[in-house]
Amino acid sequence: MVKNRIPRRAGFTLVELLVTIAIIAALAGLSLVAIRSVRDGANQAKCASNLRNIGIAMQMHAQDNHGSYPDTTHTAENGQSWIYQLEHYLGKFEETRICPADPQANLRRANRSSSYLLNSLVFIPPLDAFGEPEGPAYNKPSRLPEPSRTILVFIASDRAGLHPGDDHTHSDQWHAWPQVLRDIAPDRHKNRASSDSTQGSANYLYADGHVEAMHASEVKRNIQQGINIAEIPGVPR
Repeated sequence: MVKNRIPRRAGFTLVELLVTIAIIAALAGLSLVAIRSVRDGANQAKCASNLRNIGIAMQMHAQDNHGSYPDTTHTAENGQSWIYQLEHYLGKFEETRICPADPQANLRRANRSSSYLLNSLVFIPPLDAFGEPEGPAYNKPSRLPEPSRTILVFIASDRAGLHPGDDHTHSDQWHAWPQVLRDIAPDRHKNRASSDSTQGSANYLYADGHVEAMHASEVKRNIQQGINIAEIPGVPR
């Protein structure tokens, strides 16, 4: 008489289980990378849109104010940050003044400042030893010989101040890379977290209204070669 045998239940071996877990983990990692990449790309596109709108608003401000762009807090009445001088030209002002990739976004909102900084070489006249202007500011479109090569607005560094008075760069001091990084974030848009400040790019608003992305490594190479990207082409310093 043959006894009925109980069939063995099929299952994973330990090796099969470990392989399955490894495959799932790898797929999850790839998904996270893809999601992060899409998110970072969307942030950079939104930032570029913000800057284009700011560029249009600056031109409208110039048309309404004797050909002048807005003032920095060096010369603005009541210390009003330049971005607030553009408020009524910008439809979604609270969104437009903040870069979506800015880790200091909430503090900048609360402090009525912006993720974007004006180029001091354009907006602040050179000063003498006593702090008095010794030359003109170039904060008028008519004073810029090459607007398509002149940067008006940068993205603020995490190290930059968070208050309305911190509304411009100190571009005349950009003699070395650390001095640049104190003012702006040339790597604001990057695909992965990294302490390497040359592993990303940033958007830049030019005086003719176009926005251009520049890789941080290119900015650093220019600075190392003695080329200050904030300089006004065609204007001697």
